[in-house]
Amino acid sequence: MFSPEGPTLRELAVQALSSVEHGYDLLAPKFDHTPFRTPDSVLDAMASALEADGPVDDGLDLCCGTGAGMDVLARVCRRSATGVDFSAGMLAEARARTADPGVRVSWVRADARALPFGPAFDLVVSLGAFGHFLPRELPGLFAQVRSVLRPGGRFVFPVVAPPRPSSPAFWMLWGFDAGMRVRNAVWRPPFVMYYRAFRLADARRELERAGMRVGHRALPEFGRRRDGSPRVRLVTAERPHPRPPSRVGGPAVRRTGGSPLS
Repeated sequence: MFSPEGPTLRELAVQALSSVEHGYDLLAPKFDHTPFRTPDSVLDAMASALEADGPVDDGLDLCCGTGAGMDVLARVCRRSATGVDFSAGMLAEARARTADPGVRVSWVRADARALPFGPAFDLVVSLGAFGHFLPRELPGLFAQVRSVLRPGGRFVFPVVAPPRPSSPAFWMLWGFDAGMRVRNAVWRPPFVMYYRAFRLADARRELERAGMRVGHRALPEFGRRRDGSPRVRLVTAERPHPRPPSRVGGPAVRRTGGSPLS
């Protein structure tokens, strides 16, 4: 299905009836031959935008899958790039496919909702992973991201404009999400993968609640829609530097001894 090298319909059905973790273990060897992988055009545009911002020392690819985001981090990180995912199969593929990027590379198996890092990164990127988190999980997820960023560090991810209700893509995604909800209502374990559950306005609100400064910019490579809105945006959430302590009672008075003059 999708391409001669991609998974068959039967393989996708077996994956869909598994847990998210086991399903992606099964899909991992053929994942790069499916539409689920972030296109190279988005990766290149994102990397170009981050290069224009200047280099950073250490980066993290959150829910890294087979490691496509490492190509982005390799272009902007000077010291290290780390990929984290909870699928052992995905990490195995990532280790096998990643050429020498010129920085120190680490692969860590962990749940994004309980990251095993301190504030060790200047940049966190994520590509196409948010459909695996329910809306109620976003506050905890974003709190975890903030906790692994150094002050001034950024969490960056692309967001594609949702399709119009008049387009076939809208109804295809609506049908997929509806089918997934039916599947999860009658089958266990659940398989969380919803294309329409992640909304930019909700994400921005939860990122701000997590204590981050949020902005976004258009990726010009993808142009604009008829109403002038960008087809693809790059969202940036920054962990602010701590505020310096405020002085109470005005400036300190330097005393040199003796009695005050009257």
